[in-house]
Amino acid sequence: MAKVPYRCVECSSNAHELHRDYSNGILKITICDSCQKPVDKYIEYDPAIILIDAILCKTQAFRHIIFNTKINIHWKLCVFCLLCEAYLRWSQLQGSEHSSDPADIIRYTKEWDFYCMFGFAALELAVFLGGVVAFVWMVQSFLQSSVDLPMLVKALLLSSYGKLLLIPAVIWEHDYSPLCFSLIKLFVLTSNSQAVRVILNCRRRLSILAVCVGLLMETCAAVASQRLQWSVLDFLLSQ
Repeated sequence: MAKVPYRCVECSSNAHELHRDYSNGILKITICDSCQKPVDKYIEYDPAIILIDAILCKTQAFRHIIFNTKINIHWKLCVFCLLCEAYLRWSQLQGSEHSSDPADIIRYTKEWDFYCMFGFAALELAVFLGGVVAFVWMVQSFLQSSVDLPMLVKALLLSSYGKLLLIPAVIWEHDYSPLCFSLIKLFVLTSNSQAVRVILNCRRRLSILAVCVGLLMETCAAVASQRLQWSVLDFLLSQ
């Protein structure tokens, strides 16, 4: 059975086309057979408006981005977000050092600090994704339904774009930076929850539970990686 390429942004029903192209450049938006609304109203919207609706976590905007566009930058976005998070951790690590003697920490060690932070951030992200995917897989096995797991991973990566805000938060450092970091984390988790909800087409409670399972596993991995982090840094500093 061929995969239906599009989804209605209002009711998530399958759709074979978003619009019909008539002669003389006339386009007519397709109407959904289920809800009798336009399949995708966002094809006429400016990208800035779509971005604003996505920031507001509107379900329609998420469906448009995930199902009705050919955005394949999720892995590049993932790497860039990991770099942002690694830079944040690296800057906090450098800020915690009070030694004024440059000989205490040589330059290549500081570079390796950043690489270690990137590795730990990637590990925690992988654990988070694994936790969410495992939970969704168990739910779909229990309900005897099918979920496109690669699409779920793509949606989770795209909905983590809020991590890009970490860089301005580091550049404009102030006394309440920890509050900013907490709000950014909350925004990313909210976007992740909305992405899961759109993929599963489920209630909000189930999507929040899936993200909470992933967050719990990520927290456990963060505690373990933090212990490993100090062990690695102690090793590098001893060389």
